[in-house]
This record gives sequence, C-alpha cells and structure tokens, in this order.
Amino acid sequence: MDPGSAQYNPRTVEEVFRDFKGRRAGMIKALTTDVEEFYQQCDPDKENLCLYGLPNEQWEVNLPAEEVPPELPEPALGINFARDGMQEKDWLSLVAVHSDAWLLAVAFYFGARFGFDKSDRKRLFGMINDLPTIFEVVTGTAKKQSKEKSSTTNHSSNKSKPNPKVRVSESQPKYPKGVEKEEEEGLDEEDEEHGETLCGACGENYASDEFWICCDICEKWFHGKCVKITPARAEHIKQYKCPSCSNKRARP
Repeated sequence: MDPGSAQYNPRTVEEVFRDFKGRRAGMIKALTTDVEEFYQQCDPDKENLCLYGLPNEQWEVNLPAEEVPPELPEPALGINFARDGMQEKDWLSLVAVHSDAWLLAVAFYFGARFGFDKSDRKRLFGMINDLPTIFEVVTGTAKKQSKEKSSTTNHSSNKSKPNPKVRVSESQPKYPKGVEKEEEEGLDEEDEEHGETLCGACGENYASDEFWICCDICEKWFHGKCVKITPARAEHIKQYKCPSCSNKRARP
C-alpha cells in the first residue's frame, strides 16, 4: 500500500470530505505544533521525501510510492532538498501550498473514481472551500483577514475587554476579574468577533464552548486541547509561547 493511502475507500461526498479533513489536520499538525520533528525528518541528505497527511489526523514523511501508477496522487517530491536553502517560514509556506494542492488532488481523485456527478463535485468543493487552506493556517493569513474585518466594524469601541490571552468555555465564569457587569454588551460583541478566529494548530473556527489560548509571540490562537493547555494551567502562565515559537527559540 502506498504511503499516506487510506485504510478504507471513501465513496460518498461526506466520506471523502471526512478523509480530506483528517489528512488536512495531520499536515497542519506537522507544519505547526510538530514543526521541530517535521524539520528534523526532512533531512536534505536523504532521497526524495514527501509529506503525507493520513485520514486519522496524523502525518508522515516518507519516500514516494514505487508502483506506477500509485494508489493515490503523489505529494510534491523532494521537500527536504529545499529545507536548508531558504528561511524556515518560507520553506514551511512552500510545503503548505503543495500540501493544499495534494489534498485537492486526492479528494477529486476519489470523486472521479467513484463517479461523482457535477452536483456532487460542486458540493464537495463547497465543503472544502469553507475551510481555510493549510497555507492560510501556517502563514496566519486567515487570522489577519479576520482581524482586519473586525477592526473596520469595531474600531470606535473603547470599552474595557477581558484578558486576550485566554477564552473560557460557557461552563466557566464568563468574565474575568475586573470586568464589570455593565460591560456585558461590549463583551458580547467581542465574542461575535472571535467567531471568525481560526486555531493555529487545526485550523478550525473558534467556538464559545471551547477553551482557547493565545501565543504572546506570534499572536495566534489555539484550542487548549490542541496545545495541551488546560484553563487551570493557563492561569499560571505569564507569557505563553506556542510549540512552534518555543521550538524556534530552542533551535540553534
């Protein structure tokens, strides 16, 4: 079986989209939270290597399939050769772009293989297009667009707002200490703004019933579960650094 091939063959639009989301989550993980491990595996001294996203939200760096034609479309070859020839952020962005192209190729390969008609293909692409691309997640483009949109509609608001480092679930106190009850209206507006925020690890939208934390270095937001931070632990963190920023500072 090819590297990165599914353990099952998705046959419906929903199954293909689920496969797409799983592979996408794995590749985003490699390029964000697991970037140090991914960096080390992409040794330029090795042969042509590819980044594969797996349906179970994991990733692997492997050689391309040997058989022709392969079971699935192949990712970009030789991503490891460019690793030391350019800035790390530029290299990660380049891999992200090729990863987006591969995900679309795999999804529409399944569509062609199982005879999706015009309406099925349109529905599949619509579901895919509702998600930010891997490139947008890795570079923070989607977050910047969201911030620009919210700033144009709320730039005149001068009301006090809660500590931006963490967002708590509905089951916890809605407002942090120091925020008065009469400011409730302004906070509700803030919650609406956050609805378009994307997790820097998995790329999913902000939801009010989930715990989030913001990196003080790159200013990206993350689900607490994606970076293994609990609300209790966050209360004792003076300056939070996401895994990617921590790894960059640790690397010689």
